[in-house]
Amino acid sequence: MKLAVEAFGVVTPLGRGKEAVARALFAGARDGLVERTDLHAERTVRVGAVAGPLPALPAHLAHHDCRNNRLAAAALDEIADAVDAAVRRVGRDRVAVVMGTSTAGIADGETAVATRLAGGAWPAGFEYRQQEIGGLAAMVAEYLDLHGPAYTVATACSSSGKVFASAARLIAAGFCDAAVVGGVDTLCRLTVNGFGSLEALARDFANPFSRNRDGINIGEGGAVFLLGRGPAAVSFLGAGETSDAHHVSAPDPAGEVAARAMRAALRDAGLAPSEIDYVNLHGTATRLNDLMEGRAIASVFGTDTPCSSTKALTGHTLGAAGAIEAAFLCLALERSWSAGALPPHVWDGEADPEIPPIALVPPGAKLPPRARRAMLSNSFAFGGSNVALVFGRGW
Repeated sequence: MKLAVEAFGVVTPLGRGKEAVARALFAGARDGLVERTDLHAERTVRVGAVAGPLPALPAHLAHHDCRNNRLAAAALDEIADAVDAAVRRVGRDRVAVVMGTSTAGIADGETAVATRLAGGAWPAGFEYRQQEIGGLAAMVAEYLDLHGPAYTVATACSSSGKVFASAARLIAAGFCDAAVVGGVDTLCRLTVNGFGSLEALARDFANPFSRNRDGINIGEGGAVFLLGRGPAAVSFLGAGETSDAHHVSAPDPAGEVAARAMRAALRDAGLAPSEIDYVNLHGTATRLNDLMEGRAIASVFGTDTPCSSTKALTGHTLGAAGAIEAAFLCLALERSWSAGALPPHVWDGEADPEIPPIALVPPGAKLPPRARRAMLSNSFAFGGSNVALVFGRGW
């Protein structure tokens, strides 16, 4: 189901807002990947961090106050005017909210527990509900004063990719006329130490698709979108979802079910593989993911379609990754932001002979002007929860 991207906002380690993020994205900047000593029990880790303080929530939302929700609010402020316009058209009860996350307010919970252990009392203002996964959608609905269906999707690293498919189904079924969708995740010790226990953390910078890759950088960030039927430069064209259920934390090495998600997204969008101009790879820089995804990409698109992993610039933002990387597609599709540039694949250039030789985007690569463009983004999660999204301009 084709839906207009009427507005979007994005906050990542690359910067805050579309202008700052676009500038850093197409330059291949890695300034947001910083070393932290407070997140892992035993070592310094490099992570993608959003710099500087985040705006406080309004007083009437104090029960939702946590870093994750403040980060969401920073992204929502970019689309607030467009949401107000949608409300005037269709009414508050006809705008849904579907958000994705995997951390919610866990970081604030960690701080609160440490405070209680040190001093015997919980910090003032702390509410356990800040850690509830469903709290993100509830906060967004209250922040924007929307009264339509509101819920959170939590399927690990595919969470905020799946929200687009969920919103499209809500609109197609007549439950709403527009939807605010997106995803937000923040750095916390739980996820960093969890990936550390899986021996999946990179020693320094993540190096996706390299023969020397040794794991991921965890990141934080958020992106939000208003999907509707109004005029827009970029459209959400389709989604494909599959579940390979191969292993709780390892993907199906053949990549067959991931490839099936991409083919399903293409069918939903009514496009052939040859009509996709760029693929944003899931590209975590773990041994198994990159091998699987390279095989899946080659089986669907061959080895000539430009592709890159932007997790080398932001870190893996977990439940927010699908939405953030969808925002990167929207920036790339709008020439006012990209001037035709593609997000570069930042790595050491040493190809893994086990991975098919897919066309990783070099720095400075551009697409020639054309009226129609389409791009695809992949998100793959623990347990084999896969989603592929297609966005386009001029369709």
